[in-house]
Parts: sequence; structure tokens; C-alpha cells
Amino acid sequence: MRVALASTIKQNPLLLTISSFLYRPPTKTVSFRNIFTVNTTRNLGFLRCKATMSEQEPPRPVVVQVRDKIELTDTETKIFSCLLNTLRHFNLETVLRVAGGWVRDKLLGKDCYDIDIALDNMMGSEFATKVAEYLSATGETAPSGFGVIPSNPDQSKHLETATMKLYDLWIDFVNLRCEDYSENSRIPTMRFGTAEEDAYRRDLTINSLFYNINTSSVEDLTGRGIADLKHGKIVTPLPPKATFLDDPLRVLRAIRFGARFDFILDEELKKAAASDEVKAALAAKISRERVGTEIDLMVSGNQPVKAMTHICGLTLFWIVFKLPLQVEPEVLEGCEMFCTAYLDAAWDLTQLIGSSTFNDDQRRLSQYAALFLPFRNTTYKDNKGKKIPVVNYIFRDSLKRKASDAETVMNIHRVLEKFLSLIPSLVSAEDVKVNDGQWSKELVDVPDASKLRVLTGFLLREIKNFWRVALLISTLLYPTHVDHTEDMLNQHFQLDSKRDLFVAAEKAITKLGLDEVWDLKPLVNGKDIMNVLQLKSGGPLVREWQQKLLAWQLAHPSGTAEECIDWMKETHLKRIKLQ
Repeated sequence: MRVALASTIKQNPLLLTISSFLYRPPTKTVSFRNIFTVNTTRNLGFLRCKATMSEQEPPRPVVVQVRDKIELTDTETKIFSCLLNTLRHFNLETVLRVAGGWVRDKLLGKDCYDIDIALDNMMGSEFATKVAEYLSATGETAPSGFGVIPSNPDQSKHLETATMKLYDLWIDFVNLRCEDYSENSRIPTMRFGTAEEDAYRRDLTINSLFYNINTSSVEDLTGRGIADLKHGKIVTPLPPKATFLDDPLRVLRAIRFGARFDFILDEELKKAAASDEVKAALAAKISRERVGTEIDLMVSGNQPVKAMTHICGLTLFWIVFKLPLQVEPEVLEGCEMFCTAYLDAAWDLTQLIGSSTFNDDQRRLSQYAALFLPFRNTTYKDNKGKKIPVVNYIFRDSLKRKASDAETVMNIHRVLEKFLSLIPSLVSAEDVKVNDGQWSKELVDVPDASKLRVLTGFLLREIKNFWRVALLISTLLYPTHVDHTEDMLNQHFQLDSKRDLFVAAEKAITKLGLDEVWDLKPLVNGKDIMNVLQLKSGGPLVREWQQKLLAWQLAHPSGTAEECIDWMKETHLKRIKLQ
């Protein structure tokens, strides 16, 4: 599937871009921030992933501000009082604990609205029913929502969970548990456990903390959750290899939390995550849906580059982003490093431009488009022998994400060449240079002065409200005749000039009045076209004229339907005479 550089460099247009750097005479290793190194004296210059600036450098010390106690909001106080009153009302001896992320986030001074209540001696549904009965008996407002989510091991839902909406917050109730795993499955056998057993079966020490509602105190039953939080460490409560083999999804969770909080991954954790046994378990035991969910949380999070760098550095990239057995052209060894490099450049450029330029979905899919940019010309054959972009396989099969995500990213990749051909004219007075292979018949009968508006209009109608994302990715590849590889590797990627290019092109498109041009309604409908052509039914000729008339409409933004029809009649008569 992935082959040596020497045998593939001429097969893939992307690889031609990087060849001049990789085939230089032997030099020293070149390192750069958070991506990878190239050692041209080893393995024909294969790229080697780096998770830090240097393998020899010790992890940087991290000091995290952690609060001494948890301060409750008014809503949280009301919720916990209600739960305690339920205990008193029914003379229950149950200990109520808030588990996991809520405790961590509150100690970090962050808001959290995800409250999971762990019960030591009853099922969640039983206690939630008691809460509803208490509220009814005392005449207080009944919960606006109440339900039970049954256990579903196939979907990683190992315990029955009761959920209830109290004071406008959804609360989950589960029992404390202990897990026993079988050798070939990540689905454990569940039983009631102690609070300590529950804490040790958690994925990370920073997620193993409890807030005891009965005593209003934080419980650190692993003995190191708070210390690891203060020192910014990602550590498993139990030995990491055993922890990951029990549930390999924890590898991706460790990476996600490490990136999210900018914490350091424990060295033993990294060794375990990169081990062959854990990688094999991750590939065999974890559903692709769960892998895709974790990756999506990373990509849409606050540190996607750091997350992907960890995945790359731990040699998990091809486990996570699994490719078909046969792809064309074959993928270069080390290609994953360029995926991360493009992601890094796109992320930094987005910050320079201003993240508010994009909505959440545009920002998320722009990161995917950059990450998979090296695969934009790579295909595989489906069962019918049809060539399909490999990006579609990654989204639909490797990550089990939405079909619309795959389509959007593929569309972004598809229009890049068109955008690249228009950028010179958008940012300067250059005439539009048209590549016949990129455009169909959009420019037939279009005045030279209107070509830019017409072509840009057709392009935006093709990509719709993701045109700014396509423009962002295009700027990473512009100008097309320059080899950007060495600049990218040495971090001299001139992001300031890329930002200026994006802003200039965006302003030009806006000045052309093309934003939301995809909502433009045709002045002339199919019935009118059939009348002019004296046709009894539609067909290819009608569709051809629809495109021509749309081009006329884009070239004449103030034109009327009557003027458009007059132009069509005149043009049609000229062609009849020429025939």
C-alpha cells in the first residue's frame, strides 16, 4: 500500500512537489516545530514523525492552576440539594458522587454542564425514579425529561444509564462499577464496584476524581489525580499497556485530552500506545464509529495539530486512517507527515485570518481538507471497478463519518485547481487564463471583461458556502509553480503572505457581488428555453442553454429576463445561420 520514494515519486503530482528536497545530497537532520524531521542520510530521505521539537529534549515542565475546592453554581447547588433531600426523604444510605470530567473541569475553573452521578448501592434508574417521586411528593417542579438508556455493549455503552433534566440541566445516573475484560473484546463484564475500583478502571488519573455530594469534598482515590492535574500529566491509573489492551479506545482518549489541555503524555503511556500489541488491539477491538468519534472531537477541538502529531508520533496514523488495500497512485512512505504539516499550516493560517471568518462546521471540515490534502488525487476501485477518491473511503469506512462530510471535503479538493487558476486575476489585474480541462462551456459568448465574474460565480455555485474553505486550502498551494516543500519543512511558510492573499481574493469575490451566488435564481426557466428553441421536451440541449443563460446572467448582474431571452434568441439565430 505504501511504497518507497524512489519507485513512486514520478507517479503522483504531489510527490513531484517534494522531490527536489528529498533527493538532495546527504545533510544533517532538519527539525521544525511539532511536525517531523527529514534525515536525508537514511532510507532515501523518508520522513520521520516527531511529537516534540527533539527526541532528546526532556518534556517541558507544566504548572497548571488547580483550585483547592470546587465552587458550585446556583444551579448545581439546587441540583445537589434536591438529590440529598431525596436521600433523606426515603431514608437512603446511598453515597452520591459526581464522576469524571465535571470534577476535573471544575478544579480547573472551567464551566461544565455534563454531570454524571455515580451511585454506590443502587442502579441509576432506581434512584432517578426516587428523585421524580420526591419532587412529586413535595409539590416541586417535576423533571421535564426522564428516560433510561439501556446498556448496549456493541456501541460501547456498558451500563444502563438513567437521564433526567433538573433545573434545565441533564443529569446522568449510573452505578459504581468494576470491569473485567475478555482477551478478544473491548466489551467488559460489569459488576457493582467500590468507589476505589471505579476510579482505577477509569481511562486517566485526571478523569478518576470524584466529588462526594454527601460530604461536599473531592476524592482522589488513585492518590495521584490531583497531582497529575497540577503537573499537566496524562497518566493511566493502572499500568498503561494493560489499560490499553483492556480498552484500546483509551489510547485515542489519552491523545485527545493531552491535546485539549496541552498536557504531557507520560513516557510509559507513549511506549504502551505505540506497542504492536496495543496497535493490533486498536485495529481489531474498536468499532470504526468510536474511532471516528474520537478523531472528530480532536479535529474540531482547540489543538487538532497537537492531537494529529501525537497520532503520527505514536505510529497510529495508518491504524486510524486505514486505506484500502489497493490505491492509485501508491502512497509514499512518510506521507502522513505531510498530512500533519498541511494541517498545521491550515490551522495557523486560520488563526491569522481570524477563526470567526468560518463557522464551526467550516472550520472543522477545513482541517479535514488540509489533513487529507496529500490524498486528493489518490483513488481506489470499488466492487464495480469504479474509481473512487480514497478520501471517501477514509470518511465512510475508516472513520464511519457522515456522507456529507466526505462529499464536502472531496468537493473542496475538486475545486482547488479552478481556484488556483483564478487567484492571479482576483488579486491583480491579470487576465483570466483558462485551462480547457478545468471548465466546460462556461465562457462561450462571454465578454472578456466579464470572464472573471462568470467563472468565479460558477465556481462558488459548485462549492457553495464552503468557498472560503476552498480558498483557504488553495492559498497553501499557491503559486503552483513554486516548490513549497522546503519552506514548509523549515517553517518558512510565509503565512503572513498567505493571509494577505486570502484576504485580497476574498475581498475581490465580495466586490464582484458573488457571496451567496449559489442562491441566485435563473432569470429564464426551462419552459421558456423550450419555447425559444421550439422543443416539445427537455434534454441535453435545454441543459446546455441553462448554463449559457446563467453565464449571461452572471456577466450581466443587472440584466432582466426579457434582455436574457432576447440575447438567447439572437444567439440562437446566429448559430442557425452558421449551420
